Amino acid sequence: MTLVEQLAKAKKIADTYIDAWGNPATVSQESKAAVLAAMGYDVENEDNLRKQVEEEEKALWESPLDPVIVVRENKDIPLTVRLPEAQGEEELAYTIKFENDARKPVKAKIEAKDFSVSETKEINGVKYVKKILTIKEDLPLGYHELTLKNNKKLGTIRLIIVPEQCYKQKPIKQGLKIWGPSVQLYTLRSEKNWGVGDFSDLANLITNLAKWGAGFVGLNPIHALYPANPDAASPYSPSSRRWINEIYINVEAVPELKKSKNAKATIKDASFQEKLAKLREREFVDYAGVMKAKISVLKQIYNDYPLLEHTDKDERAKDFAEFIKEGGDSLNQIAVYNALQASYYAEGKEAWGWPSELWDEKYKSYHSRAVKKWAEEHISEVNFYKYLQFLAAEQLEDAHAAAKDAGMAVGIYRDLAVGVSEGSAEIWSNAEIYCPKASVGAPPDVLGPNGQNWGLSPMDPNKLYREQYQPIIDLFRSNMKSCGSLRIDHAMSLLRLWWVPPKAPASQGAYIEYNVNDMIGILALESVRNQCLIIGEDLGTVPEIMKKLLPQSGIHSYKIFFYEKNKADGGYYSTRDYPAQAMSALTTHDMPTLRGWWHCEDLKLGRKLGVYKTDEIMNNLMVDRLSDKQKILDSLNWHGVLPDHVNRNALYCGMDLDLDFAMQIHMCNGSCALFSTQLEDWLEMEKPVNIPGTSTEYPNWRRKLSKNINEIFADPKLHQLATKMTEARRNASQN
Repeated sequence: MTLVEQLAKAKKIADTYIDAWGNPATVSQESKAAVLAAMGYDVENEDNLRKQVEEEEKALWESPLDPVIVVRENKDIPLTVRLPEAQGEEELAYTIKFENDARKPVKAKIEAKDFSVSETKEINGVKYVKKILTIKEDLPLGYHELTLKNNKKLGTIRLIIVPEQCYKQKPIKQGLKIWGPSVQLYTLRSEKNWGVGDFSDLANLITNLAKWGAGFVGLNPIHALYPANPDAASPYSPSSRRWINEIYINVEAVPELKKSKNAKATIKDASFQEKLAKLREREFVDYAGVMKAKISVLKQIYNDYPLLEHTDKDERAKDFAEFIKEGGDSLNQIAVYNALQASYYAEGKEAWGWPSELWDEKYKSYHSRAVKKWAEEHISEVNFYKYLQFLAAEQLEDAHAAAKDAGMAVGIYRDLAVGVSEGSAEIWSNAEIYCPKASVGAPPDVLGPNGQNWGLSPMDPNKLYREQYQPIIDLFRSNMKSCGSLRIDHAMSLLRLWWVPPKAPASQGAYIEYNVNDMIGILALESVRNQCLIIGEDLGTVPEIMKKLLPQSGIHSYKIFFYEKNKADGGYYSTRDYPAQAMSALTTHDMPTLRGWWHCEDLKLGRKLGVYKTDEIMNNLMVDRLSDKQKILDSLNWHGVLPDHVNRNALYCGMDLDLDFAMQIHMCNGSCALFSTQLEDWLEMEKPVNIPGTSTEYPNWRRKLSKNINEIFADPKLHQLATKMTEARRNASQN
């Protein structure tokens, strides 16, 4: 075995995997070497590489304890200890200090001689032994510290005690089955928003949907993007996954507005109102226009009444100061980044992100002295962006409160994107836990024969481990705020991610394995603490281990109707045969709308945009689509949900409101705990919100709904649909 192969194995680079066609695939040594190079190893010089490996081995064996261990509750603690052989038979003592000093520390002794040696290693003439000590303690859930010593302190390890399963709301545990829409928040229209759906629209939507029987409302990722570069609008390529997209702030709901004469005058101005009207009327969101309007007025509000100057008499000012304190360095990072990037754009420099050539070298890291000095000199601008985060968090919490007040069983579910973009504030300020030279993607499959490169930098599992998993803890915790559920996009990332080396085609990547038991354990702990139900997006090729771990851990699966086919005959599984611990859906943000799919608009658009290269491919897809439609009609007919007048022959059956509604009811009759509908399908829309694999070819993440919120809830046909869906879910709960 070569040194590269040895190191690749140590860094959990998989040798093989099962591809999308069910066949074993092998990762080449070249791909392994390229990924290791992206991790920072000098694979081109074997002597240098050997030194790197030896230095890591030396550091490992000279460390008596690992950085962290994750243990399920009520289980023994298998503590790995590395000691010089001479100390391997000594009596050891340990102390367990509980999180927040919630209990008196536990102190006990243990005989190292009672445990056998599992491995040895000689480092610089000293022989080291490794032993696995079994510690039996009844410990509460939480983040604790275990300190080990003999005649001196040997080291401290973070001890994380986690539950066996994620949290579920009591009604869901008892078998309640609910429905709700998954909404792209920016698509919402209303008479008062400024051209993009906002948190007040969300609260309004929630209140009305609850009256119609909905148990949740799902959101696209609302992660922070780029206020100075708003056209970088993909919610799945964020700047920070810990903070919120400021564009969703309802400016007119900001309490300090009433104290700003300038802002009120701007809003009342006829030309400004005309601008807002045009932004509202657009079919596609004008991100640049909306953000410019919002930032300009929010700055007036902030400048006229800077909250931090009123902490002696204003309770909200005190809340803001506390928000800044709790946000800590992470809040400062996103605020400094946004303020600095805004300064470039104000000078006419389109510095899209810190890797841009327009971004000064001295400012390319948050931790540089130059950045610290700049932030101190521009403290007002930095605090302004902290203020925006304060407002966004406050308004999201108001929407969450609306869901609780309305009695929704789950309420808001948030969506956690799989990564951050290369020009993000997250990498700019936390490069030590990321591998910015690599990119997350997917190996070749049916839809992407050349593989996929998503342009997202992965977290390095080895660095996460050394950081005692704190970055992932912070990530889970922040995304479980102000919601009742969290959807994990590409849940396979808890087990592995496909890393694409720099300048390499996506097909020449490799799977990097993460410690899935630790990741799921921490997810479960934060889920229980935040009372947040977890949904794992497990589409595509799912390794066997994940098919076991997800249900065992109480994580809801994700079932998309069009993908749930019986391999034997190509027919569609009955929704009554879906697992209960799952969320089902007809369509998603990455799929055509129901009407678009039925009328093959997605295929026609794909041919127009060059996604499907030849007429032969297009014709084959059309034949397959007709066959799928016929099987759907056959299934719906067998289940007795098709109205009599709907034609049973797919050649002559178009998608109308009755067929659309029949498919919604069919899903509600199913076994899954949650059914996610799309408002686009309620409104018979054809254009998709996103076409995977395209960027500038189609206005992704911009298409709005065809009706505003009040029009939706004034439509008796939609009210009737919601009533039937609620009834179907109630009946399914009793079966």
